Amino acid sequence: MSIKRKVKAVEQLFGHLDKEILAFQTHTRLHCVTGCGKCCTKSDIEASPLEFLPYAFQLFVEGNAELTLEELKGESSPICHIYQPLSLTDTQSGSCGKYQYRGLICRLFGYAAARNKLGQLQLATCKVIKEGQLDNYLKAAKAIEQGLKLPVISNYYSKLAQIDFNMGTRIVPINQALRLALTEVLTYYAYRPFRGGAKRIA
Repeated sequence: MSIKRKVKAVEQLFGHLDKEILAFQTHTRLHCVTGCGKCCTKSDIEASPLEFLPYAFQLFVEGNAELTLEELKGESSPICHIYQPLSLTDTQSGSCGKYQYRGLICRLFGYAAARNKLGQLQLATCKVIKEGQLDNYLKAAKAIEQGLKLPVISNYYSKLAQIDFNMGTRIVPINQALRLALTEVLTYYAYRPFRGGAKRIA
């Protein structure tokens, strides 16, 4: 499968997920706090290269792939390279610098479920949402027990792996995932002509 076809497949998966998340948010009224970057500043976030392939491809289209790859190679911080803190003194407030190209893990966290040891679905969300929106969180948890539909993390990673098993199942620190995605695109087009542009993803 070509890079462009993989990108399109990932975009379609993200588009479907975004619709599911919107439906869940509408029902539960749970939402991220504007300007909160706490989850983005965690040092142990892991992802697959495939979920950042649209981001890497867009950088290639813009002519910025090689420069960004060099920046990532020199990056010593484990915090996501794309994250933009509000200031040097307030790193936990900020936003994603390429929100439309954020990865699968970034989209899922807060509005998706993981299965516990008993196979039951439990909402995977952050402390800020749990404590700041307690009533809505408790109502959402109860609704999930009663069958409310929401995205399931393992299901979406299984769907991602169906696009490209190797890239979709290799889970690494997030900045390494970004590097691998960029390397994949640059290597693919090193010996192939490139024509056309890229559509914006969901």
